[in-house]
Amino acid sequence: MAAASGSFRVQRCMVSPAGRHSASLIFLHGSGDSGQGLRTWIKQVLNQDLTFQHIKIIYPTAPPRPYTPIKGGISNVWFDRFKISNDCPEHLESINVMCKVLTDLIDDEVKSGIKKNRILVGGFSMGGCMAMHLVYRNHQDVAGVFALSSFLNKTSAVYQALQESDGVLPELFQCHGTADELVPHSWGEETNSVLKSLRVSTKFHSLPGVYHELSKTELEKLKSWILQKLPGEMEKQNE
Repeated sequence: MAAASGSFRVQRCMVSPAGRHSASLIFLHGSGDSGQGLRTWIKQVLNQDLTFQHIKIIYPTAPPRPYTPIKGGISNVWFDRFKISNDCPEHLESINVMCKVLTDLIDDEVKSGIKKNRILVGGFSMGGCMAMHLVYRNHQDVAGVFALSSFLNKTSAVYQALQESDGVLPELFQCHGTADELVPHSWGEETNSVLKSLRVSTKFHSLPGVYHELSKTELEKLKSWILQKLPGEMEKQNE
């Protein structure tokens, strides 16, 4: 795969900040979606774009690849899975390749003058899982990570990386619908409690009656958390 060489660049859809750009947010879509698709979905749920005065939002698109849960059919997915279950090994080879590719996105922001601790990474479903791998295994110096309707496998490499870490870890924002039939609420809850036991500062928000979907309540909670982690105006006080 071209991605392995690090020369591969993901397509991205961006929402520019209304004012001066001083922080960045990387938002990863779920399996089979696209960056533009996720942006459109959020717009439908909120009745407006997710925008900020000082934060640029980057919605990358996963490259098409064969995906085992759909019998090897081609899909826009961040990595492969042996099956959709929390009780099987992770497809680490494909996860590791994508960690390298997404590191380029973080590096691009840093090169453009954004400090690493002013970058948030997160996603919906598979995107949230990818974000946890990217941050907790490779970029523990970003501002935080969020995972919506996501889970980690019981033997996740993320847990192994955190067992070996002794620094301050990025905070995790996690939400999950109680009526989710694709990724059971209990998988999200278990992921959260294991991460907590490994010193990750996190709150788990249960969303009553919500399926495997984005909800307005969740996006509004997320928006508040983003502003708490990446406040604006701080630059002006320092000038």
